[in-house]
Amino acid sequence: MASNDTPKKSSVKRNRFVESLLWIGQVLLAIYFIAFGALPKFSGAPAQVEMFEDIGLGQWFRYFTGLCELGGAIGLLIPMVGGLAALGLVGVMGGAALSNLFLITDATEGVVVNVVVAVPLLLIAWGRWPETKRLPALLKR
Repeated sequence: MASNDTPKKSSVKRNRFVESLLWIGQVLLAIYFIAFGALPKFSGAPAQVEMFEDIGLGQWFRYFTGLCELGGAIGLLIPMVGGLAALGLVGVMGGAALSNLFLITDATEGVVVNVVVAVPLLLIAWGRWPETKRLPALLKR
C-alpha cells in the first residue's frame, strides 16, 4: 500500500509546484505588460509615438495595442481565462515581431525580446489548457 501512496503524494507536490510556477509567471508577465507595454503606450512615451509612426497605421493603433496588452495582463490574473489571455498576448507578440522585422527601421533586436516573452506565454497557455478547455461549457450555462 505504501507504494500506492508515494506516487500520489509526488503527483500532488508536482501539481502544486507547477501551479506555483504558472502563477509566478502570470503575475510577472502581467506586471511586464502593464509597466513596459500598456503604460508607455497610453502615456504617449516619445519612443512609443515614434515607433507607431514608423508602423504607419496611426496613433490609434498605439492605443489599441496598449488596450490589448492591458486586457491580456488583467486576463493573466483571472484564473479561468489566464490561458486564453496568454494566447492572446502571444498574438500581440507575434504582431510585434512582424512589425519589428518588416515595418520598423533598425528594430530587429526587438524580435528577440518578442520571442523571449512569447515562450513563457506559450508555456502558460499550455499549463492552463484544462481551464481553457472548460470555457465553452461554462459560457453555455
